[in-house]
Amino acid sequence: MSSDTQRLARITLWRALALAVSLYVAWTAATYLLEGRLLTLLRPEDTVDRLTYAVGANLLIGTIGAVGVVRWLHGHGLIRLDAAGFRGWRHSLGSVAAGLALGGVIYAVQPAPVWQPGLLLNGFAQVLVVSTAEVLVCWTVIATLSERLLLCGFGSRIAYTGTALIASGLFGLYHLAHSPPFNTWDMVLLLTAVGLGTSVFFLKTRSVYGTIAFHTMLGLYGVTQSLVTTAESLETYESPQGPLIGMAAVTILLLVALDTRWLRRTPSAEAA
Repeated sequence: MSSDTQRLARITLWRALALAVSLYVAWTAATYLLEGRLLTLLRPEDTVDRLTYAVGANLLIGTIGAVGVVRWLHGHGLIRLDAAGFRGWRHSLGSVAAGLALGGVIYAVQPAPVWQPGLLLNGFAQVLVVSTAEVLVCWTVIATLSERLLLCGFGSRIAYTGTALIASGLFGLYHLAHSPPFNTWDMVLLLTAVGLGTSVFFLKTRSVYGTIAFHTMLGLYGVTQSLVTTAESLETYESPQGPLIGMAAVTILLLVALDTRWLRRTPSAEAA
């Protein structure tokens, strides 16, 4: 490899790292400004603030921004789409079913799970929007890029472990930007451990859609328990909430559209 080629490769690598870090910082900052600072998730009756948070932090930055970074990384030959979790639809649907089933079992065996249909539906819809951004930022972008970089200097076992720890740790840390009870160091440690489960699922399945389903089920317990113990307007969640369900549907449809209409049509240099 010539010196010019090596220099360009280093520049591209630094740009990739800068993009990934910038995405994470922007998403975390938006989460704090639109949710943690305003205690948005503790006020289910405030539809405007909830939609602003969902759109600003999770759709614009966490979904569109993250897919844009994946597109750039793929276009420069730094990652493959299948490694980032964008694979065929048969694999994706199977992974979604597996994620829902495994996550459902984990939810059911926890102490005193919530079973009211309205709370489950609204809780799942609320978590899905956030989980989509969390999976795209922490695993599709950060984990995939981390694995690629670690494989350049270490064996596959070290790269796999390091990738899981990096993605899970950053996932846990970002919760400091959220409203109570998620913004404490105890919760950061707990959610880092939860993130390790998501890391294993992502690295085993390589399915962004399946990982979103699994991660949403993991988050469902915490959100429903938070609603039961802290929300003053719990009755608001006992019947289906159109804005929440609609936003969840928009999130998935947007991701599918970005995947099929933009991401998979990206010309790519061959990843080394």
